[in-house]
Amino acid sequence: MDAKELLEKYEAGERDFNSKKLMGIDLEGKDLTGVSFAKADLLNADLTQTNLTEASLYSAKLSGADLSKANLYKANISCANLSEADLDGINLSYTEVVQTNFSNSSLKNANLVCVKGKISNFTRAELQEADLSKGDFSDANFSQTKLDNANLKKSDFTNTNFNKASLREANLERANLQGANLIGADLEGANLSKANLSGAKTYGWKIKDADFTDTIMPNDEKFTKTETPIDNQQKTETITPTTTRKIIKTDKAPEPVGPYNQAIATTGQMIFISGQIAIDTRINQIVYTDDVTKQTEQVMTNLEAILTAAGATWSNVVKTTVFLKDMNDFATVNTIYAKYFDPENAPTRACVEVARLPKDVLVEIDCIAVV
Repeated sequence: MDAKELLEKYEAGERDFNSKKLMGIDLEGKDLTGVSFAKADLLNADLTQTNLTEASLYSAKLSGADLSKANLYKANISCANLSEADLDGINLSYTEVVQTNFSNSSLKNANLVCVKGKISNFTRAELQEADLSKGDFSDANFSQTKLDNANLKKSDFTNTNFNKASLREANLERANLQGANLIGADLEGANLSKANLSGAKTYGWKIKDADFTDTIMPNDEKFTKTETPIDNQQKTETITPTTTRKIIKTDKAPEPVGPYNQAIATTGQMIFISGQIAIDTRINQIVYTDDVTKQTEQVMTNLEAILTAAGATWSNVVKTTVFLKDMNDFATVNTIYAKYFDPENAPTRACVEVARLPKDVLVEIDCIAVV
């Protein structure tokens, strides 16, 4: 179907163009309010300044399309593929973009106010000076995304992945960043006042001149101006190692029944690593939902990544806590766990069964390291 035929049918009152083959179609500047392109193939289409208010583009193919300055107010583009699309200046306010793929797209100066964007993929997208305020982007992926000078005020970014994202001078006032992955993120000059960073992963973040007024920090404590948050970046100056480590053993207490020691006496800089679960950062989702062996391997991989970012290794770990949904999985988890530690130098450990873990995973492990 070409543009002329489509527009004639639209003028005649037809709105259903679902699953149509419309690759490369030129609809620049047209008014297509309320149209339905659900599951349509719009690869490389020209929709510049097109009015798609309240349109349905559910699961549509829009890779490489040009929607710059288009109006998609209250549209539904959930599950659509807009990878490598030109979306500069687009109006997506009040739009549903759940599980939508925006990877490698350009959304500079875009309007995403009050967007419903759960589990959407913005990997390596460009959102400089875009407005993402008051939206829901929980569990979304903004890995390596450019969000410099963007407005993210009052948005929900629970468990969102900002790994190595650039958020310089961004406005995150009152944003919900609970459990967010901010490892390696650049937040220089950003406004995080009254934001909630509870449980967020912040190793290696850059926070020079960032505003943390009344911010709830990853340790659940409210930031005060007398404190100075740390960015966990390795410094250029040479520091003389001062860490000492002594394994404590006594026959007046029970011997360890696994790969751990009774106690460790140590000095040095302490690193507290939040509990890790089986989230694969490549897809930002729980993996191996019914396989405790695979989940444990993923947990250890995540812990190792954070240790590395903090300049530590497994040999620096002095304490772990293992949380199990079912204590019957203890032997299985222990087998995987033991691969990471020398029995003679293994950290102290506690293992408990709990009624429920985040996202219904089977195992969660936290640790403390000293360097």
